[in-house]
Amino acid sequence: MPLSLRIPSDKERLIKRAASKLGKTKSAFILEAVYEKLGLTKPREQSIREMAGWLSHKEAVELRKSMEIFERVDEEDWR
Repeated sequence: MPLSLRIPSDKERLIKRAASKLGKTKSAFILEAVYEKLGLTKPREQSIREMAGWLSHKEAVELRKSMEIFERVDEEDWR
């Protein structure tokens, strides 16, 4: 079912940038956020903690931070 949202232009730019970084469309990015908010998906940290089982909150945060490098794209590497 189609749904129309009015999003301020500055927020739309943030959504576009974040979606692009993840290789997703704006719609897919927004749907994922809605699903997460509704509890239909799990936040990343919760998934990591459940998979690892033994990680403390602090360790899960450290693991997530150390893995952020894999999400970055250096445009210079692609020229």
